Parts: sequence; structure tokens; C-alpha cells
Amino acid sequence: MGHGSDVIAELSTDHREVDELFEHFNHAPPGGEDRKRLVDALTIELVRHFVAEEQYLYPAVREHLAEGDALADKELEDHARVEQLLDDLQQCEATDKDFNRLVRELRTEVTAHVDDKENELFTQLRNGSVGPAF
Repeated sequence: MGHGSDVIAELSTDHREVDELFEHFNHAPPGGEDRKRLVDALTIELVRHFVAEEQYLYPAVREHLAEGDALADKELEDHARVEQLLDDLQQCEATDKDFNRLVRELRTEVTAHVDDKENELFTQLRNGSVGPAF
């Protein structure tokens, strides 16, 4: 993690950055290169974010939460769905008929993942007093 030592705060900051990229996408002209560039930036940010979650967050979830293995496994399944959409988008140009649909699906998946994490998982970790890094 690059911004500090509180993993949840760092991941939450990442969530806001991803949301900003989606907002920029929505304001970019349809079919334009800006949209493709923003999807590339989203891909980089989400992959980096997922690596951080897999390295720091999910081991803590497995260790400290009741049903931690099941919770972490569900989160990894969410990652797999998002990664498939990112792969599909990398095969498209901004002018392809499926491009905007795939981005909408990506945003839906990412938003659900973020909401679940911030409203459930992070709360459980904070309430469980996992440690100073959480």
C-alpha cells in the first residue's frame, strides 16, 4: 500500500479513485479515444487494488472473522467477474458496439463489490479490532 498504514483507509481511497475514473468515462465523448484511455486507467487501478486486497485484506479476513474463509472466497469470485470484464474490454475499441455495455457491467460489478466491502467487510474488521493497520 502506498499512501499510509491504514489498509481500510487506503482501500477506501482507491474506491473513490475508481469512482472518479468512471465519472470521467461518463463525461467523455462516446466512441472517443478518451474512453479507451480511461478504461485502460481503470484496468490498471483495479488490478493494483485487487493485488493489495489479496495481499493484505483477505488474509486478515480469513484469520480474524467468523466465516472468514467464505467471505474471502466470495470477494475473490467478485474479482474474477471484474477481471473477465476487464479482459473483454481490452479486446474492444471504444467504437465497438459492446464497449459501453461492458463498461456499464463493469461499473455495476465494481459498485456492488465496493458497497459490500465498505458496508459489511470493513465494518466487521473495524468492530473486530483486528489491529492498528485496520
